Amino acid sequence: MATLILVRHGRSTANTAGVLAGWTPGVALDERGNAQAAALPARLAGVPLAAVVTSPLQRCRETVQPLVDARPGLPLHPEDLIGECHYGDWSGGKLAELSTDPLMEVVQQHPSNAAFPGGESMREMQARAVGAVRDWNARIEAEHGPDAVYAMCSHGDIIKSVVADALGMHLDLFQRISVEPCSLTVIRYTRLRPYLVRLGDTGDLASLMPRETPAQEQAEVGGGAGAP
Repeated sequence: MATLILVRHGRSTANTAGVLAGWTPGVALDERGNAQAAALPARLAGVPLAAVVTSPLQRCRETVQPLVDARPGLPLHPEDLIGECHYGDWSGGKLAELSTDPLMEVVQQHPSNAAFPGGESMREMQARAVGAVRDWNARIEAEHGPDAVYAMCSHGDIIKSVVADALGMHLDLFQRISVEPCSLTVIRYTRLRPYLVRLGDTGDLASLMPRETPAQEQAEVGGGAGAP
C-alpha cells in the first residue's frame, strides 16, 4: 500500500494571532509560513511523489504551491474531507478566551466526547479524515503501484487524529501528539498494519531550547504556532 507524507500547513496569521481559525476564509500564511512553504521542495527533494492532496483552505494551498511549482506535472487534488475541524461557534475565537470555556477541559481530557457547538464532534473529524486517507491510499496504489509515495497537506488536529488511528491509539490520547507548522509526518501503510516512520519532523530543534516562559500543559487546539 501507499506511503503517506502528511504536511501540516505553514505558520498562518491565525497561529501568530492566537486565533482558532477553523474554516474562516482568508487565513493566509504569515511571513515565516511562506518561508516554510518555500523550503518544502528542498526538504522533499529526491522523494518520488505520485501526487499531492490538499485541504481546500488557503493556508494549505499556499503551503503546497511551491512544491507543485517545482515539479511540473505533479497532480494536485483538493480534498474537503481533510479540511480543518469544523469548530462551529469557536471558529475565529481567541484561544486565550476559549481556554476558560468548560468545553476546553473536555477537548483536552476526553476529546472523544467533545462536540463543538454549531460544528462537529472530534470523533466525526477523525472518522472523515481517516476515511479520506484510506480512500486516497487505495486510489494512489491503484494508479501508481504499492510502493507509491504521496503528500497530503492538512491541519494540526486532523493530522494528530490520523496518527492516533495509525498507532491504534484511542482518540482520548491524541492530545499527547504534537505537529508543528510545516512539519512532516510519514505513515507507511501495509496490508497488516500502518507504520509511523516520522512524526512532526521540521528539521529544526528550536522548540527544544529553554523558553522564557514555561511551556503550557494544555495541548494547543488547532495545532499551535510552533517554535518562537
